Amino acid sequence: MYDLKNLSKMKNLEANAPEAMKAFVAFDKAALAGGAIPGKYKELMALAVAFTTQCPYCIEIHSNKAREIGASDPEIAEAVLIAAALRAGGAITHGTHAMKGT
Repeated sequence: MYDLKNLSKMKNLEANAPEAMKAFVAFDKAALAGGAIPGKYKELMALAVAFTTQCPYCIEIHSNKAREIGASDPEIAEAVLIAAALRAGGAITHGTHAMKGT
């Protein structure tokens, strides 16, 4: 199912919902633009989220972009481990709902 060529089908979304896609593209661009948080760090944040949501498209796009703007393999590795820690932490904290109080 995953094939980077599928992203070419985004034009179909744009053709069928042009205003919404235009708004999404503008929002995405603004959210990832450098500002108070530099672009490299935003791309590393995007990668951590992508690892957590397990979106292969986002992982490929944001790892490439992060590298383009100076992210190193150690920085990307740390983003991977941050995502893993938060996923594990989420399981632990949500697991408390399954525990019976004593």
